[in-house]
Amino acid sequence: MAAGERQCRHYLQRHRIPELLHRLGALLLYHRPERPREFLIEVLERVQAGKRAEGEYPYLMDEDNLAAMFSLLDVVGQGHITPAQHREALKTLGLSTEDVQLGDDVKITLDVFKEEV
Repeated sequence: MAAGERQCRHYLQRHRIPELLHRLGALLLYHRPERPREFLIEVLERVQAGKRAEGEYPYLMDEDNLAAMFSLLDVVGQGHITPAQHREALKTLGLSTEDVQLGDDVKITLDVFKEEV
């Protein structure tokens, strides 16, 4: 890989651009607005306001959606999932798993799952 390409990849990763674009695409497909450009501008403005603690950060899934996803992962109803299941769920949602430092013996409850997502 050329040095320029490496720098570009590093830049994108450092600023988490792929995750942002993935999340924006998911929001577009979930809401399917009539005016997608205006919708994206509004979402990005809400992200900025949320980061400044002036508004609510735009989420793709609400608590009911997260509970439903958790129940799909917890097929036998144990009340918890494994760290591996948790990481895969985060990846599926387009979220980073870099900061997830869980041992294989940890049990992820619904409350922990919601907080992490």
